[in-house]
Amino acid sequence: MSRRTLAAGLAMAAALPLTAQPATAELSSVRFPSARFPLGARAVPTKTMTTVTQGIDLYDVKAGSSTDGYTVTVLMPSGRDYGMLPTAEARVAEVEAAGETASLQKVVRPGVADAPSQTVYMVRVGLWSLKDKKKAEKSAKKLKEAGLKVKVDYLGDDGLKTTGPWDVKVVMIDARTFRGSYAATLGTSVAKRETVSSMAKAGKAVVAVNGGFFNIHTDKALRGEPVGASVVGGRLLSEAVPGRSAVVLRGRTAKITELKTDVTAISQDGERAEVNGINRAATTDELVLYTEEYGAKTPTGGTDAVLDAGGRVIGLRASGAAVAKGTRVLHGNGVGSDWLNEHAWQEWKVDVVSKVVDLRTKKALKLTPDLNVIAGGVGLVRNGKTKITAKRDGHDSMNMILRRHPRTLLGTTRNGSLILATIDGRRPGVTVGANFVEAAQFMRWLGATQAINLDGGGSTALFVDKKVVNRPSDGAERGVGDALLVLPQ
Repeated sequence: MSRRTLAAGLAMAAALPLTAQPATAELSSVRFPSARFPLGARAVPTKTMTTVTQGIDLYDVKAGSSTDGYTVTVLMPSGRDYGMLPTAEARVAEVEAAGETASLQKVVRPGVADAPSQTVYMVRVGLWSLKDKKKAEKSAKKLKEAGLKVKVDYLGDDGLKTTGPWDVKVVMIDARTFRGSYAATLGTSVAKRETVSSMAKAGKAVVAVNGGFFNIHTDKALRGEPVGASVVGGRLLSEAVPGRSAVVLRGRTAKITELKTDVTAISQDGERAEVNGINRAATTDELVLYTEEYGAKTPTGGTDAVLDAGGRVIGLRASGAAVAKGTRVLHGNGVGSDWLNEHAWQEWKVDVVSKVVDLRTKKALKLTPDLNVIAGGVGLVRNGKTKITAKRDGHDSMNMILRRHPRTLLGTTRNGSLILATIDGRRPGVTVGANFVEAAQFMRWLGATQAINLDGGGSTALFVDKKVVNRPSDGAERGVGDALLVLPQ
């Protein structure tokens, strides 16, 4: 790998505003911006550029400085760290009754494209510098002994005004010169979680990032299952949450859009039934399709119709067994089980018809071997403007919109180039992460005209040239549901 360091403090005529359009001559390639860093005090960042391979550059970017310290936050009766004004005022009185001085902090969660702003209140006690965390912990202990539920908070995590710092990695893939391709992977199975580096090495990728959110609210053995659409090599392996953001990969092209999926079982007697899900736990009265990629047994307490590659019913069985290679299983319970027993007799044919629809174009995607889809977490940028679709994408909470977390971000430029970025966080004094608004600003600064937030937090991982180049906040790589691979061919 060739490496060259770009000196900090590059001379500039002026900092470009976020809405500035690139010069016509620059539309043919993706370039790292010369403008000041878009967050905090808008300092000139320091950056190191590494050429990974033809058409792919990696930037190691650092900006901002540490000025945030610690405070003690008093929890509300709900267990949250914020509440409405009367509840917060009552907490202030309790703190003062315990002999401490409390401050009432008004916090406004910004409005986003599909959710209005929200005003809440926090109760804080004390303020200590970064090096005095133990003093904050001592104060918290005293309040706990007085019967209050509290926690020690690093103020850089709040999502309010900060000076940083930020530790960022950016991969820019130039549509003009890149000669490889993009793919998605779920690793060895849908149900199992794996690290990004493991999936990248298995797929012989030169670059990889963690994909979308996975289901942490299901059985522990099934938590690799993506929450949203997943297509790998033209095979639909997880249904969409209708309308949620996703990235569609085909060859060396990447497109951000919103999707819905329709899956229908059609018996040879003409009867049809909606297939409610793919490769996930089933709920009451559902029909769920399991493919050989599932990697776990079908649920117990229902009926399985085992189909061969052509859709012929090999046989009906009590559920709770593995999916054999070369087969698929339609599992039903309740009403779903009744349908199978009536319309999926042995030797009958049951066609399973899958459709993935691009909601922006209203057209179905062709499920060919070069098609891959990864579900995003939240839409950030659309047509060059900030458009945060937190509610539609299931993340319209205070914690997700306003709080800072590590982020994995994906964007496309006007000419079809791809930008992958990680913003590390949860490391007080070293890097603070970003909230949704900051993530959108950052991706626009990089030149993205479309951008989404992928899974973040401890899942954030960027693999480049045989190693993870960011620092996952758990201290080590976390197993995730899927990954986006950048392949050399």
